[in-house]
Amino acid sequence: NAACFFEMANNYTISALSVQKRNPQRVNVYLDGEFAFGLARIVAAWLQVGQVLDDEKIAQLKAEDEFEVAYQRALRLIRYRPRTESEIRLNLSRNEVSAGLQDAVVARLKENRLLDDTAFAQTWVENRSELRPRSRRALAFELGRRGVDRSVVDETLAQIDDDAMAYQAALRRAPKFKDLEWPDFRTKLFRFLAQRGFNYEASREAIDRVWQELHAGQPIPGDEEGLTWK
Repeated sequence: NAACFFEMANNYTISALSVQKRNPQRVNVYLDGEFAFGLARIVAAWLQVGQVLDDEKIAQLKAEDEFEVAYQRALRLIRYRPRTESEIRLNLSRNEVSAGLQDAVVARLKENRLLDDTAFAQTWVENRSELRPRSRRALAFELGRRGVDRSVVDETLAQIDDDAMAYQAALRRAPKFKDLEWPDFRTKLFRFLAQRGFNYEASREAIDRVWQELHAGQPIPGDEEGLTWK
């Protein structure tokens, strides 16, 4: 039976290897004088003219190439900005990468410490807090949209103080409204904070505080009569 198998197996000789003109990262493989298939350079690195390939080896090379193409696609996404596992899988699915191959790509990314949803969530929150403060609810929504597991979101946001974030957001925006009268200042800044997900109480406290800081501690108009927020 073994002898019969070897008689039936197809063997091919590599007659040429050439770098593709349009994509230098891929190599054209010619078998017995005819173009056979293309491979990523890293997959074709150990091939040489005169080498004999059988059907099994060719199938293995094509499988390795399929993985490499998917892996490089994922790397390009990550180079643009950090990604979640869900975002990587979604992109690969859109490009018709099988679920099994997605698992392999994700496993390699995690092994190389290029994919970590916990680290992603922490970095996302840190960047938002520093550059564009948002409420805990808004941050949870953003992370959820990117496929971060709810338990990771809750753990990451556990230390977020909405009052502090509302103040930071108001402080950054308030200079744009500093020359307005109190009613307009309050209305515009309140609308801005609402868009960032902050509730009424956090917004009110932040706006009162920022107004007084911008006006050297002077009383808020109407505060004496209790009309400040009416």
